[in-house]
Amino acid sequence: MTAPKLALTDSDLVALAVDVVVIGTVQGPDGLELAPGADAVAAAFDGGLPALLGVLGATGKAEEVVKVPTGGKLAAPLLIAAGLGKPGDHGVSTEQVRRAAGASARALGKAKKAASTLSAVDLGAAVEGTLLGGYTFTQYKSESSDAGLSKVEFASPADGTAKEHKAALKAHAAIAECVAITRDLVNTPPNDLFPASFAARAVELAEANGVEVEVLDEKALRKGGYGGILGVGGGSTRQPRLVRLSYKGPKARKKIALVGKGITFDTGGISIKPAAGMDEMTSDMGGAAAVVATVMLAAKLKYPLEVVATVPMAENMPSGDAYRPGDVLTMYGGKTVEVLNTDAEGRLILADAIVRACEDNPDYLIDTATLTGAQLVALGKRTSGVMGTDEFRDRVTELANAVGESSWAMPMPEELRSDLDSRLADLANVTGHRFGGMLAAALFLREFVPADLPWAHIDVAGPAYNSGGAHGYTTKGGTGVPVRTIAAVLADIAANG
Repeated sequence: MTAPKLALTDSDLVALAVDVVVIGTVQGPDGLELAPGADAVAAAFDGGLPALLGVLGATGKAEEVVKVPTGGKLAAPLLIAAGLGKPGDHGVSTEQVRRAAGASARALGKAKKAASTLSAVDLGAAVEGTLLGGYTFTQYKSESSDAGLSKVEFASPADGTAKEHKAALKAHAAIAECVAITRDLVNTPPNDLFPASFAARAVELAEANGVEVEVLDEKALRKGGYGGILGVGGGSTRQPRLVRLSYKGPKARKKIALVGKGITFDTGGISIKPAAGMDEMTSDMGGAAAVVATVMLAAKLKYPLEVVATVPMAENMPSGDAYRPGDVLTMYGGKTVEVLNTDAEGRLILADAIVRACEDNPDYLIDTATLTGAQLVALGKRTSGVMGTDEFRDRVTELANAVGESSWAMPMPEELRSDLDSRLADLANVTGHRFGGMLAAALFLREFVPADLPWAHIDVAGPAYNSGGAHGYTTKGGTGVPVRTIAAVLADIAANG
């Protein structure tokens, strides 16, 4: 997808030469109301716009989209009224604006130029929602065309300065761009995205954004003793990689380590998955895609931080060279793990990467992964589970929810730890039962994290991939979760330590 050009405008939207104008509507106490920024447009309809929208069935409910031919009352031939829903105690929320902008972007059809007044409510949310809601992935469509939306003009908010508005536009456009990078990577099929090609894409992105990059191939991994990555990736002819991405901003005050699970396709290995739904395992590198894109975002926004991503990439396949249930792997750093299930592979490659990441002595560690089916059972397809050290876990969860990536802080019950004991090795990769699987996976990872390091583990097994219909600014396929969460954490650390 080619992103449209973005601009701020103080022009009268009534006379603006665009194909469509987007306004917001809300569910007020007495019925439909127009959101801030729509006054001039409403005046062009002689004050009768709310009544007209009501006749067309508009109520202002969240994500409602109603199209109105303007009949020459505006220079634009079409008006879209996007529902924001009911305002809360503090008015319309950022997420309500983001979702309304996404819904309206998906309704633009063949429009080339659009203008939006949703930015008068919240500029950043309108920018993110418009870009992400209008996201498409058509690389593999034989008759696809990039002749989509080419320009969006956002009405300047009443509050703040022009300089502040331009900075917000740039920052939120960069966030949306990096979410789109993540979506592109997740949506790329596994015959084209495998460890070596994924690493090559990471190198391209790094070079384009001034980020340092290092790639370890299978020989370097063998020499370094990365038993988890090699074990998982050994069953594929497409051998594993470990990518290291490093960005150091101006006056960097804190160092943040990022780790993301990069299983480019997961058959389950010898513990093979059922055929139904296996095609969605093309998304099992969603965590890796997210941390790769987040390092690029840190560079684009010049965060005063040092951000280092350690990204293990492997394809989990069954073959004569595949690792087996009953094998014992010696992980990077020396711990040994008895493999009881080869479909619990993500934690094995993450463990190697976490140990390597912690050798850099970071101030914080965030890992993210499409790790467990138990996440979906516990929290559904849209809410991530966040585990880790209590204070940092809660901080990450709060920031995630603030940017609209639904998350829930989860415990790591100590009584589950003994269920990971192995008769042969330091620990086993799964428990002997199906209870608390998401929590047990986090306990496994904790074995590789220094006890005094603030750490958050984000399980995005469901939220990283939308197999249903589009909603809000979330399109079908890769979602880009949790890029915006990690970006919010980085911004918070930069501002507050």
